Amino acid sequence: MREGEILGLVGPNGSGKSTFVNLVSGHYRADGGELIFAGADIAKLDAHRIARAGVARTYQIPRPFAHFNVIDNVAIPAMFGAARLRRGAAVAEAWRWLEFTGLADKAQWLPGDLNLHQRKFLELARALASGPKLLLLDEVLSGLTPGEIDGAIRLIRTIRDEGATIVFVEHVMKAVWALTDRVVVLDHGQVIAEGAAGDVMARSAVVTAFLGKAHARA
Repeated sequence: MREGEILGLVGPNGSGKSTFVNLVSGHYRADGGELIFAGADIAKLDAHRIARAGVARTYQIPRPFAHFNVIDNVAIPAMFGAARLRRGAAVAEAWRWLEFTGLADKAQWLPGDLNLHQRKFLELARALASGPKLLLLDEVLSGLTPGEIDGAIRLIRTIRDEGATIVFVEHVMKAVWALTDRVVVLDHGQVIAEGAAGDVMARSAVVTAFLGKAHARA
């Protein structure tokens, strides 16, 4: 990936997209090879040390701390991620990202009281509060309505404009077209295409991976 870009990572189910995110974020440990980030190999680091290095992620299924309220859920990554803020500064940073994601009026709620859209945006606020250099968004738009997706697209553009590099794993192709500078297509763990979204998605190998050979011949 290139600093400052939004890289779209797409492919059919089971192609390895979420596995890639899990490896880079330290959720899985690599059993070989290198993962070079900011000039250092992070392949053998645990998830906490990778977060401290400046990598943050969201999960397809939101994973907040269920017994902490929304503001504390966002303040905790600000204290223990790359930002490493003290409690007071972390709470102030949490308020900033709750305002950004439209959740400030839900600050005292528990995550279980939020709807899906709000839980997705809580995931995003938590990741942003950690102060990431690299933000891994794993299907952050899945399950949202078209209007909610449009709002999320605007937020993601703003995040990139503030300096973050983003890897965007997504099945919502409208968002892939709207947001990405470059797209990488995976199939069975292998890169089968790379380039601008419109060009890449028209290639026969990509059509075959998504739809099968009959559609590629048509």
